[in-house]
Amino acid sequence: MAVYTVHAPASYYGTDVRTSPDQLVFVRDGFYVWALVAPLIWLIWHRLWLALLGYIALSVGAEILFTRLGVGGGARLLIMAVFALLVGLEAGSLRRWKLSRGKWRQLDVVVADSEEGAERRFFERWNAKFSESPRGNKVAPPPLPRASIANSQNVLGLFPEPGAPR
Repeated sequence: MAVYTVHAPASYYGTDVRTSPDQLVFVRDGFYVWALVAPLIWLIWHRLWLALLGYIALSVGAEILFTRLGVGGGARLLIMAVFALLVGLEAGSLRRWKLSRGKWRQLDVVVADSEEGAERRFFERWNAKFSESPRGNKVAPPPLPRASIANSQNVLGLFPEPGAPR
């Protein structure tokens, strides 16, 4: 299952997204293979101009430094592969960063198998949020489950409560 973030333009915020769903952008969080294989082409394809300039500047700077230090071809290839790996790992974050700079707002986070499934889940939740009950009152989605404070158990990674047996 992948995690998708749903983004809409700032002018869209607070309105009903069902009127023009083509304005929404779903960004998957995770590793992007094409960003690893061809980072320059991937950055151009997604119009990440600042990230593209940073990648080119980093690549050119590294090549100049490697030439002056007399680093061999194998080490150069390894370092450039690490740069490409970083782009592949952070590709979703780069897209979200671009959207946030363009005054887009994050509407929701959806977990689904595919982008189509994420769209379906998002709109099901959105429809439930804005659907009308027979009395004319808006029906809110059910609340998310919360951890019970009364059933406190020691869990790995959490500090035990004061005075509890060790």
